[in-house]
Amino acid sequence: MDVALPPIMISSGLMPTGSLIKSLIQISNEVSSVEKLPFLQFRNISAMIRRIKFLSSLFEDIRETNSPLPPSSLLCLTELFSVIQRVKLLIQRCKGGSSLWGLIQTEFLSNQFHALVKEMSGALDILPLSLLNLSTDTREQVELLHTQAKRVDLLVDPQELQRREELLQIMASNNQKNSRDKGIQEILKLEAEAEKQAGTGGLIVVSNINNLISLVTYSKSVIFIDGHKEEIKENFEHLSASMDRNQDVSSSSQSRPSNIPDEFRCPISLDLMKDPVIVASGHTYDRNSIARWINSGHHTCPRSGQRLIHTALMPNYALKSLLHQWCQDNNVPLRENSTSSSSRFERSSSKSKLSGKDTDRVSATKAAMDAVKMTAGFLVGKLAVGSTEIQRQAAYELRLLAKTGMDNRRIIVEAGAIPFLVTLLSSTDPRIQENAVTALLNLSILDNNKILIMAAGSIDSIINVLESGKTMEARENAAATIFSLSIINDCKVTIGTRPRAFSALVGLLREGTASGKKDAASALFNLSLNNANKASVVVAGAVPLLIELLMDDKAGITDDAMALLALLSGCSEGMEEIKESRILMPIAIDLLRFGSTKGKENSITLLLGLCKDGGEEVARRLLMNPRSIPSLQSLSADCSLKARRKADALLRLLNRCCSQSHNPAG
Repeated sequence: MDVALPPIMISSGLMPTGSLIKSLIQISNEVSSVEKLPFLQFRNISAMIRRIKFLSSLFEDIRETNSPLPPSSLLCLTELFSVIQRVKLLIQRCKGGSSLWGLIQTEFLSNQFHALVKEMSGALDILPLSLLNLSTDTREQVELLHTQAKRVDLLVDPQELQRREELLQIMASNNQKNSRDKGIQEILKLEAEAEKQAGTGGLIVVSNINNLISLVTYSKSVIFIDGHKEEIKENFEHLSASMDRNQDVSSSSQSRPSNIPDEFRCPISLDLMKDPVIVASGHTYDRNSIARWINSGHHTCPRSGQRLIHTALMPNYALKSLLHQWCQDNNVPLRENSTSSSSRFERSSSKSKLSGKDTDRVSATKAAMDAVKMTAGFLVGKLAVGSTEIQRQAAYELRLLAKTGMDNRRIIVEAGAIPFLVTLLSSTDPRIQENAVTALLNLSILDNNKILIMAAGSIDSIINVLESGKTMEARENAAATIFSLSIINDCKVTIGTRPRAFSALVGLLREGTASGKKDAASALFNLSLNNANKASVVVAGAVPLLIELLMDDKAGITDDAMALLALLSGCSEGMEEIKESRILMPIAIDLLRFGSTKGKENSITLLLGLCKDGGEEVARRLLMNPRSIPSLQSLSADCSLKARRKADALLRLLNRCCSQSHNPAG
């Protein structure tokens, strides 16, 4: 129960929509039907089951609509599937594991539940609720769940903490007697391991194990033995001297060459870089040198003079890997910036004083995170220097690695992947381009990555892929990336300064597959939430095309098209083009009768806007349609509160128009 839950990798490529929804419903029902909850973590488990029941309603609604979903929605649902899988695993561990150990681990387990809630919130951030055909109740439940998950605090049950303290007191009273025996057992195990490794591990491995034996002996004796301290101290000093001698021999056997390649020199100090990092401008420096530069009050890149939009230092794992290889080939010692053997040992000793919960938390996740860091660094290195075939495979592997888990997305970006992926968007190889843009889409799910992707100057390259990508999937995923990036308001503004983005999205809306059209409509809708962008969407020719798509049953985006038209009716340019259409009003009236809940609401919004802007003439046209008044009356009695208010307002407006026509002012 003290092992962190690993990210669960889903098979390559997005699961088919039907299979994904079926799997989500099945696993949600399994979690929701858990009986006899354990007394440990009872409150966290109960709250998590309640959240998953809300999500189950969402999955059921999506299954009932049976309509195509945009890739952004599929990414969200895939992420939710991973989260619910890990919730199920965590609950099983709480139920099946040792109750006493679970009590000691109470804060660690509470943190795991809290982290899963935050991942759930992150997944819901990219779910375009307004574009999904959901019932009003389900939409409101999901919105409420999303809001609550965003602001949920870590919950550690005070009663469990009290019980744990009582347990620790009991353990402490028995600790003196047992610990000495455990120390002896650990030494015996290490000695057995040394014998086992003697034949295969080599002298270095055996030497390291012997050093560990000396360290455990020293630690055990300092804590539990009053006598023989002088002898123990001598043994430990012998161990330290042995370690120092090994280091001195290593240092003396290596020489520092004068022919260091320029790309391995820090542009500030001109010395060999030890810990290369990338700044916001894209240039690489040694961490110590650039940190001193920034801490002294500078906010520009020393090399280019460009102002740094943020001061985050991202490790350049690709260059670091090449640098280490060069040092090995040239027999050059490369030590980390922070460190000598003795200082590492001192820090290790001080860290041993941490509380058990902190130590467990670090050790539980370190192995998994180190594995992801190593993989990400290796793959980014291949992006940097590999052949076309290797770059294609590396981009594909990063695409998969970024698909699931917020930690994976953070680590990949820290490895320096973004600049290389942006460069590969211009590749002439269709698969490299497709994998690169999809990897950026997956990375953009993490909000901080959105800012870094924009800061890397990626938007023009993404628009190029959207306009003329080598494959339709690349173009559609570029649209999904723009949708994801535009969730942040500043990104809406930046993208809005590129008219090509709107033209390219409208082009995909015309030429794309059903899911591509849906994703283009989602991106246009998101961008139009910034009022300044509405006119650009209209100028790009969106309105006539959206009206055409309303009449195309095969397109499958009736609700999305009507939602975008209702939004564009809020600007004068959009309203003028909408008023020119003679077929839009009958379509909107039909949607009042036969459309989905969302389609009805957006139709009312559009008709109300038309009547307010067009006055009596538009109102008369609406009154002439025999289906308009009955449809509005039925909606005012049976629809969401917001839709009922708009339907009532539209009925009052039509009633006034009717009264004026029967009683003209004389």
